[in-house]
Amino acid sequence: MAQRKKTAKQDDVLIDISEVSGQAEDFFEKYQKQILIIGGSLLLIVGGWLAYKFAYLKPRQKEAVEQMAQAEYQFQRDSFALALANPGGGFPGFADIVKKYGGTDAGNAALYYAGVSSLNLGQFDAAISYLEDFSPCGKLLPAMKYGTLGDAHAEKGDLAKALGLYKKAAGADDNGIITPYYLKKVALLSQKQGDSAAAKEAWEKIKNTYPQSNEARDADKYISSLN
Repeated sequence: MAQRKKTAKQDDVLIDISEVSGQAEDFFEKYQKQILIIGGSLLLIVGGWLAYKFAYLKPRQKEAVEQMAQAEYQFQRDSFALALANPGGGFPGFADIVKKYGGTDAGNAALYYAGVSSLNLGQFDAAISYLEDFSPCGKLLPAMKYGTLGDAHAEKGDLAKALGLYKKAAGADDNGIITPYYLKKVALLSQKQGDSAAAKEAWEKIKNTYPQSNEARDADKYISSLN
């Protein structure tokens, strides 16, 4: 996605949809890669229990991890088009990894990578399709799935759907980075849709529960405007 300028003036505390969905870029730049390394490692390390997995899926998993390395490299460089379709060196992109290695942990992780890449390329329907097929584990990865899906729906203009997904993302894990980030999106989008009470509730939760977060710095300003 190209860098977008916010159209709202801070003094007026006006809300533009780009303030909600557009923050995804900032989040990717600040946190996404570290989280993907952790989350991706968890996905790729998970072992199987059945002989079927050891005899068939485990070799394919190892092959998929090796094949996906170049696409991950391009993703880390923010070269999303290359990561998705043609990372170079004769290696497949995430889109092909998904098709060829479905059923493996690596193929599942590739769904998320492909979804994020598609979102950043403005291919919102494709992003939604990849992300809906992604099966997250634990608490952190579901939050990331819901939040990224929310960004895709917000970009398409389906604000009600986006808001519901942002709420699910904020409630999926009590995390000092992820939770206030998506609570802010809940607050901004709620205010845009005229639900001042919900917006105020989200800002107050950020302020009181996550006072050290970056999002808490704006809380008093927005709460004051809502009052």
